[in-house]
Amino acid sequence: EGDAFERELYLIRKHATHRLRGDEALAERQLFYVVSLSTKVIIYKGMLTPHQLFPFYPDLTGWDYESHLAMVHSRFSTNTFPSWDRAQPNRFMCHNGEINTLLGNKNWMNARQGTVKSKLFGDRIEKLFPIVEPDCSDSGTFDNVLEFLLMTGRTLQEAVLMMIPEAWQQDEAMTQEKRAFYEYQSCLMEPWDGPASIAFTDGTYIGAVLDRNGLRPSRYYITNDDKCIMASEVGVADIDPTTVVEKGRLQPGKIFLIDFDAGRMIPDEEIKSQWAKNQPYGAWLERQRIDLEDLPSTFPTQGFDKDTVLSRMQAFGYTAETMQFMLQPLVKELRDPLGSMGNDSALAVMSEKPRMLYDYFKQLLGAFFLKPPKKFGLRLAGDLSVLKD
Repeated sequence: EGDAFERELYLIRKHATHRLRGDEALAERQLFYVVSLSTKVIIYKGMLTPHQLFPFYPDLTGWDYESHLAMVHSRFSTNTFPSWDRAQPNRFMCHNGEINTLLGNKNWMNARQGTVKSKLFGDRIEKLFPIVEPDCSDSGTFDNVLEFLLMTGRTLQEAVLMMIPEAWQQDEAMTQEKRAFYEYQSCLMEPWDGPASIAFTDGTYIGAVLDRNGLRPSRYYITNDDKCIMASEVGVADIDPTTVVEKGRLQPGKIFLIDFDAGRMIPDEEIKSQWAKNQPYGAWLERQRIDLEDLPSTFPTQGFDKDTVLSRMQAFGYTAETMQFMLQPLVKELRDPLGSMGNDSALAVMSEKPRMLYDYFKQLLGAFFLKPPKKFGLRLAGDLSVLKD
């Protein structure tokens, strides 16, 4: 009943937000923002320094105000212009870092809306669209998608593993069950790659995950009075060293979770092993996956005809520049052509010459590293595959 009520509150908030923000008669309609509407958590938000938080929200200092968890974020804005509604924490998470795959993640979520179905919402599912609110930061976008996954039936653990997978493609020591879990989820959701350290909670669980790049520190202490403190660095809170019974840091792609009902911290391997065995993901892949090699070949391969090769190249848009800078390195030197940043050739839309359709589009590829990645590290954590055979 509690989860059903949470879903109704979610539906009310999304519907009200879309209706008010879409009302052009309201001059300040974009200022409408519901910080939290939940029976499990209360969110305090503001463009404040840590010392300003308690005077601004005096109920936080009340003697009768208690909580079994707190998720705090204090950091300047980096990727978007700072505003009150973008201040963290968000409704289910806060994070240190950035989501460098953000544009692709948003585009795919928007593309999926036409096929989204939910037994829990039925015909009302369209009232939740768009899933990602406009003008969100990267953190806000991640939070929108995480919330949608939770409200449509997934658990917090499953949703986080789905969005922030570990580097599984090249891990030869990984079990087949876990590999099948990640491969199946990769068909449903692309990884939200950072560098990012993400803390999350739904009021029942609280935890953290470090993305597979592992470039954001996340250290935790567990004390003898059953407290767990995790922060982006050591020294955020004063802790008596004599009370510490365990301390450590998150490894790339790893997760830890506090289960308040069970009263313990659930380690990474236990969480992932549990979810890998939760469904027959390997059998589903065998039955549902279609490999390119399984598709029938429609046309036989045609050889080159010396008499028609020039006209065919012209028909397909080959130019002298393409031959010199693209094809010759491939054929003569057996390598992909390389060039420095910047391209002084005319954009297809501004060119006076006829151009092929694909010249009007560019591939956007972004990667962020604090230091040059080592070859083995890039092989383990990176994935540039587009189609798999």
